[in-house]
Amino acid sequence: MTPLRILFVCSRNQWRSPTAEAIYRNDPRIEARSAGTSSAARYRVTASLLRWADLVLVMEHEHKQRLRDQFPKEFRDVEVAVLNIPDDYQPMDPELIELLLERVEPWIDRGQDTPV
Repeated sequence: MTPLRILFVCSRNQWRSPTAEAIYRNDPRIEARSAGTSSAARYRVTASLLRWADLVLVMEHEHKQRLRDQFPKEFRDVEVAVLNIPDDYQPMDPELIELLLERVEPWIDRGQDTPV
């Protein structure tokens, strides 16, 4: 089975999305990358990253809106879901990891049910 390609997105690509990428880096079910929507992001979302992704998981509704505004064409062609994880955590915070696992796993399970 082909791994599901997931792009994790937060604002500055410093805490939440890199933590999600790190958690899933060696998971054979998916290929994970992360990026941010802010001009100050460590690694910014690009049109090519959105085209690469099968699924984009954003941390907040604001991130989804920014993607819709900045990349209208690519946004139409990719599934984007909001995880509702606030910017209250440090990288690899155990509570952040728990939240990510709880909210990401259903999306991976759903993606694995889709024939490739």
